[in-house]
Amino acid sequence: MVGSIRAWTRNVRAARPRQLGASFSARSPSGGTALQAGMEYQDAINMLNSLQSNASTLEQVRQGCNQPLLQLQAMKVFLERSGLSEEELDCLNVIHVTGTKGKGSTCAFTERILRNHGFRTGFYSSPHLVHVRERIRIDGQPITKGLFTKYFWDLYSRLDSTKAIYGGCMPAYFRFLTLLAFHVFLREKVDVAVIEVGIGGAYDCTNILRKPWVCGISSLGIDHTSILGDSIEKIAWQKGGIFKPGVPAYTVRQPEGPMKVLQERAREIGCPLCVCPDLQEYEDPGRPLRLGLAGQHQRSNAALALQLSWSWLQRQQVAGNWWPVLSKETASVSMAMPFPPSSAMIKGLEDTEWPGRGQILRHGFLTYYLDGAHTRRSMQACVRWFLQEASSQERALRGPVVRLLLFNTTGERDSAALLKLLVSCQFDFAVFSPNIIQTVGSNEAPPNPSVENMLSRCLDNQSSWRSMSGQRERLEAERVIPCGIPLVAGLRNDTLVFPCILSALQWISQGRDSVLLLPKEHVMQIHPAVVSRALELREAAGVQVLITGSLHLVGGALRHLDPAMLSS
Repeated sequence: MVGSIRAWTRNVRAARPRQLGASFSARSPSGGTALQAGMEYQDAINMLNSLQSNASTLEQVRQGCNQPLLQLQAMKVFLERSGLSEEELDCLNVIHVTGTKGKGSTCAFTERILRNHGFRTGFYSSPHLVHVRERIRIDGQPITKGLFTKYFWDLYSRLDSTKAIYGGCMPAYFRFLTLLAFHVFLREKVDVAVIEVGIGGAYDCTNILRKPWVCGISSLGIDHTSILGDSIEKIAWQKGGIFKPGVPAYTVRQPEGPMKVLQERAREIGCPLCVCPDLQEYEDPGRPLRLGLAGQHQRSNAALALQLSWSWLQRQQVAGNWWPVLSKETASVSMAMPFPPSSAMIKGLEDTEWPGRGQILRHGFLTYYLDGAHTRRSMQACVRWFLQEASSQERALRGPVVRLLLFNTTGERDSAALLKLLVSCQFDFAVFSPNIIQTVGSNEAPPNPSVENMLSRCLDNQSSWRSMSGQRERLEAERVIPCGIPLVAGLRNDTLVFPCILSALQWISQGRDSVLLLPKEHVMQIHPAVVSRALELREAAGVQVLITGSLHLVGGALRHLDPAMLSS
């Protein structure tokens, strides 16, 4: 098996798009690259990807954990080299949001509310699902290819022309995109910039912001422990690092330990911190607020978004008198006062969209449930949401329904713990795939880690699932697709491993999803033993597919299931 996997690895590497060639080899007098006129969008994407992979960025952050202040200082140097000053960032009217679970959804709610109030909004988030422009949005839409290309090369040329003075140093992938977002929002003159923290808070590169207008912390949990610490209290300390003196901050209800840490951080920094009430306290009796994002867990995110929006609007003198700033000595934690939401707020909550989080796509007989849950708490919420939605649909169908899981994880995630939570969904099939979109490389995402490692992880996940679901192991010989790409583990009862997301979706859909229909020569040939096992999928009245465990997996699936996202 190892030999076959290695052969497939070579095929994938050989299929990756070529890197930028001679047109980028000339040197400028300063020692940087001589950027030629006529650079296009794809050139920008390739150059961005060359800055560093996400995995390498995480490793760099880990290595810098012992000198975190130097990391922020480095970001300030990059900011200066890019032609911006901290004083200019002070003018961005920022809402800064961190948390473990729900920070992106909170930002999405907040942005939509303020857009409904008539403000020109900027929204910076991570990661992206389909294309990198999703990370930088204006008025809710990813910036166009034209704007991305224009601002990318403007920023890159500024940094490139000064790198010789700084030992050839260029910002890594996430740092560069953060700088790019700042440039775009300032040049495009947004009224408000909603900024989602990347990892942690205190030493995240977005924390170069000195004067946000309001800060928010969503639900806390265990994640990125090698960077943020191995306890929820240590993680809370990192998240509280976005607090600024005199700047109001809001959080949702937290467990006692991390709440105490946040309270201490707020007191030390001189930040007035309030806990948001439950969403029901904003609702009129008998008239619950409708949310555009599915799941009970979204209610706390919506409540936090209401308070962040209200606080920002107060400073704009749109929502009444501004809450007085508390001094360091008097700062304390208190409950925020609920208020009657404006019609723009109510409509904003209802109209919020955030792909890949509690998202449902209906394609004829197949229904895809997509949620990028990747922590225990978020997976618990995902399971509750899926069971409620899938059970409701199942009652409406006449005939047999098949439930299927498509799963993968990345980084240091505890895959076994997440899979254990999913057992209660009673899947008929469990399918595992690495976060490889298809067997030719994608140049929209940073380069992937080792393919062999990704496939090994899928095999480990398959083994864990068999053990947890009580399946009797039935080993079969490795199945090799005629084009030379193996179906890694063949069929083991009702669990399968596929080499890429597209091959997994093609098998799952069994030709019943018109969106996934490809010319015959592009369809993977699957071993007959695997094909025959799919009879249930071909005859079912409905097929329910939960895609979860990784936002990168969800994003890869959306590229195939919702092709319109590629052109947005």
